[in-house]
Parts: sequence; C-alpha cells; structure tokens
Amino acid sequence: MQKILIINGPNLNMLGIREPGIYGDDTLESITKGLKSFAESYGIELDALQSNSEGNIIDAIQAAYGRYDGIIINAGAYTHYSYAIRDAIASVHIPTIEVHISNIYSREDFREHSVIAPVCIGQISGLGPMAYKLALYYFMEANSSEQDR
Repeated sequence: MQKILIINGPNLNMLGIREPGIYGDDTLESITKGLKSFAESYGIELDALQSNSEGNIIDAIQAAYGRYDGIIINAGAYTHYSYAIRDAIASVHIPTIEVHISNIYSREDFREHSVIAPVCIGQISGLGPMAYKLALYYFMEANSSEQDR
C-alpha cells in the first residue's frame, strides 16, 4: 500500500476563516477528510499534519524518511524563504509535490518565488483544494506506471 504524507504549514489551520475570497470557504479539516476518503478508495494510506512551526515541519519531513512514498506540501509562507524546509526535502529523497490553494504568481511579488520548488518534482498552484487531489493523482499514476514495468 502506498503511503503519502500531506504537510500544511502556517495559517492553513485558518482556512475557511482567513481571506475566503482567496482561499475559499473549505476548512483544512474538511479538505483533509475528503482527501483521506479519496485516497482510501484508491488504496493509498494518507497521513496529514498541519503546523505553524518551521521546526515541526522539518521534523515531520525527516521522520518521513523510509516511511512514506511521497510528500505533498503546502508550506504556506515558508515556501518563500525557508531554506531549512528546502534542505529537509532535499535530504530525504522522497518525491515531493508543492501545492498552493491560491495562484502564488498572481499575488504579491514576494509570493512569486518558491525556495522549495527546485527540490520538488512539481508544483500545483491556483486550483484551490483540488491541488491536493491532483498531487495524489500524480502519485497514483506514478505508482501504477512502476507496477506496470
């Protein structure tokens, strides 16, 4: 069974309250519940973590080594400046997809740069909570392709 870890960074616990015009009305809890149900229907074990602390996120990435087949990360504001999270992703050699609910390229200038993107296999931005599901689709397809070889 494939195991995927979803990591959500700072302020994502405020989804549904924080700027609904940008982030929508869904709560992180409802998004996660839907993703777990979706993943389970495809035989994927999905764990999720949200932390406002950079150190907790780094600890979770490091603890994922040898335990998970993929990571989906929405690092929130850490996306733009956390070289420590970038280095943690690079160190564990787990395929990682960066996701963002909003389109980071259509917002403030500082949001247009991701320091973690270069160590991720891909980035999905601007498609709302669907970004997480699309990342899961990638891992399902990648796993399916490996099994077909």
